[in-house]
Amino acid sequence: MRKIILLFIILLLLIFFIPAVFSQKFIQTSSLEAETIQNTTEGQENSELNKDKYDYKEFSTIKLLHKNDNWVEEISLDDYLLGVVSGEMPATFEQEALNAQAVVARTYTLYMIKNSKKHEEADICDDSNCCQAWITKENRLARWEEDVREENWSKIEKAVYSTKGKVITYDGEVIDAFFHSNSGGITETPAGVWGGTNYPYLQPVETSGEDAYSQYSSEVVLSKEEFKNKILEKHQDLNIDFNQENCIEIVDYTESNRVKTLKVGNLNLSGVEVRTTLGLRSTNFTFNFEGDNIKFNVIGYGHGVGMSQTGADSMAKQGSNYEEIIKHFYTGVEIVNL
Repeated sequence: MRKIILLFIILLLLIFFIPAVFSQKFIQTSSLEAETIQNTTEGQENSELNKDKYDYKEFSTIKLLHKNDNWVEEISLDDYLLGVVSGEMPATFEQEALNAQAVVARTYTLYMIKNSKKHEEADICDDSNCCQAWITKENRLARWEEDVREENWSKIEKAVYSTKGKVITYDGEVIDAFFHSNSGGITETPAGVWGGTNYPYLQPVETSGEDAYSQYSSEVVLSKEEFKNKILEKHQDLNIDFNQENCIEIVDYTESNRVKTLKVGNLNLSGVEVRTTLGLRSTNFTFNFEGDNIKFNVIGYGHGVGMSQTGADSMAKQGSNYEEIIKHFYTGVEIVNL
């Protein structure tokens, strides 16, 4: 009887224990297979980034002027763009924003080659105040923390190579693809900055979310004497009496509510000149007197024309892809293969 009971207990244990063992092995195997599939997929995605050179025909190489030593280097277009994208936009920005920056920078470059004669022996330079910022891969990597270098550079490469050949056109011609850091919520027209005629594809557009970035607001405080001396450097005929109530006054605004003209004593100065002279981040400013000081409160960063880089990142965070970002900032354009 005891033997029968013992055999019965052993049988029960086998019935419950064996399936549990096989189930656990199946779970472990499935997890390993899933992990292997994921790793394989990621590897394939990285290997599928096609770095083959695109046939840009007469634009396959460009002549880049290095302003610091006046040296002209011949470089392939997309290799040049790796230095532009990594120099112009933080790698921490969303991938779709970086993709948009790559297409905008490529378009701007081709427009400069076709239409600009800024540099006699070169197509474009590496000075952001003149053309576009540019940095070597070595210098860019050195400025990033070591633990993010590989990831950051992969994002830059993906931006350039996944959009290779793509340019922005209006009526079949590449556009003058201006861009800037932060529009302060609404972009500006070219005429509002430089005068002349507006382009139909560069119209004021609003963008939400830019106030979340450090580039959105800033302030500059100058003593009345400092302010006066800065203006006198450019205009020796300045006559200003700070005891008068309207010694400094905003005369009019641009279409996007930036300062178009500022009255300073006996002078009427453009908002653009005031921004440059006083070192303000944009022409979207207000001011007030604080004792012997003048405080300027500034919204946005840059001239405000074309694509806002922080605006692009904000849109990407909200789910927009690079084509949607570009078509938001540039009115009525198409994105085509060159």
